[in-house]
Amino acid sequence: MEGRMDMINGSLGDKIIRYALPLAVTGVLQQLFNAADLAVVGHFSGKEAMAAVGSNAPVIGLLVNLFVGISLGSNVIIAKSIGQGDRENISKTVHTSVIVALLGGVFLTVLGELLAPGVVEMLDVPAEVYPLAVKYLRIYLAGMPVILLYNFEAAIFRSCGNTQMPLAALVVSGILNVILNLFFVRGLGMDVDGVATATVISNLVSSAILFAALVKTTLAIRIRPGKLRVYGDVLGQILKIGVPAGIQGMIFSFANIIIQSAVNSLGTTVMAASSAAYNLEIFSYYIMNSFGQACTTFIGQNYGAGKSERCLKTLKLCLLQSFVSTAAVSVLILCFSDPLLGIFNTDPEVIATGRIRLEYIFFAYLFSFAQEGLSGYLRGFGVSFIPAACTVVGICGVRLTWIFTVFRQSPSFATIMQVYPLSLGITAVVILVVTLFVKPSKRYIVRHDSP
Repeated sequence: MEGRMDMINGSLGDKIIRYALPLAVTGVLQQLFNAADLAVVGHFSGKEAMAAVGSNAPVIGLLVNLFVGISLGSNVIIAKSIGQGDRENISKTVHTSVIVALLGGVFLTVLGELLAPGVVEMLDVPAEVYPLAVKYLRIYLAGMPVILLYNFEAAIFRSCGNTQMPLAALVVSGILNVILNLFFVRGLGMDVDGVATATVISNLVSSAILFAALVKTTLAIRIRPGKLRVYGDVLGQILKIGVPAGIQGMIFSFANIIIQSAVNSLGTTVMAASSAAYNLEIFSYYIMNSFGQACTTFIGQNYGAGKSERCLKTLKLCLLQSFVSTAAVSVLILCFSDPLLGIFNTDPEVIATGRIRLEYIFFAYLFSFAQEGLSGYLRGFGVSFIPAACTVVGICGVRLTWIFTVFRQSPSFATIMQVYPLSLGITAVVILVVTLFVKPSKRYIVRHDSP
C-alpha cells in the first residue's frame, strides 16, 4: 500500500531504522529551523532579542504539550486499528484528530493571548528582555491552530509507518521559514516579531501540505472533508491514552519553566548561553525520541495483531539503536561545541557557559534513552498513565525540589544543570522496575486475544 510499512511481518531492525531515521531528521531539521530564529535575531538584533526567543521555549512547550500528547493517542489508536484491520476505526480517528487539533489550537491561542504578559513576568525575565519576550509569545501563539494541525497530521502518517511525508512538508516549510526570517529581520528591520511571524507562516504551509496529502491518499487514513467531525467513541479512546501523556508533557514543561526562571535569574549572558546549548543538545534528544516513537508505533500495530514476541523484540532493538545513535551524535557535538555555540553568539562567556550545559545534559542522556524507550513501549499497549506518573514523580518532582532547595543554597548555573542527570537517572530506574512488574507483552496481549 502507498506509503505504508508492514510492521507486523518480516524483519524488524531495518524497518525500525527506516522509520526512526526520517523522524529523527524531522526533529533535527525542526530544531535547525528554530535555531535559525535564534541565530538571525542574535546576529542582527542582539542578545536581548535572542534571550527573549529562547526564554519562551518552556512556555510554548507547556501550552502545546497537552495536545501533542493527545496526538500520540491518535497514533496509538490508528496503529492498533491497522494491526486489527479495522478501517472504520482508522477513519473515525483520523477525522476526529483533525477537528481536535483545530479546536485545541483556537483554545490555546485565546488562552495564551490573555495570559502572555503574566506568564513572561513569572519567568523573571530581565526588564530589557520582557517586552520582546511578550511580543514574540503573542505572535507565536496566534499560529497555534496550524501548529497543532501539523502535529496531529504527522502522527496520522506515522501511525501507518510513513515518516517521510511529514519530513518532506517540514523541509519545504523550514526553508521558507529561514528565508522569511532573513526577509523580515534583515530586510525589513524587524526583531522578534519577524521570526515569530515567519514561524507562523511556515507552519501554515506545512499543515496545508499534509492536509492535501491526506485528502489525496488511497490509504485508510484518507481525509474526506464531509466526514470531519468528532466521533465520541473514538475521542474517548484517544483521550484515555493522550491525556496522561499530555499532562505529563505539561507538568514536564512546568518544571522546565521553573528551571528557566532559575536560569533567567542569573542574567542575560547565562540565558543566551543556555538557549544556544539547548539548540544543540536537542539534536541528540530528537534522535533518541525518534526510537521511542518508533517503539510506540511498532508495538501498537503488533499489539493489534496479537504478536507478543515481536513486541519484546521491538523494545530490545529500539533501546540498542537509540543508545548507539544518541551517543555518537552527542560525542560529535561535544567535540565541536565551541564553534557550534559560536554560531549563535560569539561572546566567549556565552560559549563557555553553554559548554557547561552540554556536558551535563549529554551525561544525563545515558539514562534518558532508557526512559524514552520504555515509555514508548508501554504506550504502544495503550498504557499511558504509568509512564506519565513515573515521569511526573521522577523528573518533575526531583527537579522542582532541587530548584527550591539546593539551587537556593548554591545559586549557580552548574547547580541547575546537576539536576538533569539526577532526575533522569531516578526516572529510568523507576520506569524499568515498573515495566518488569507490569509485563505488558504478556498481560495485554493475552487480554486482547481472550474471547
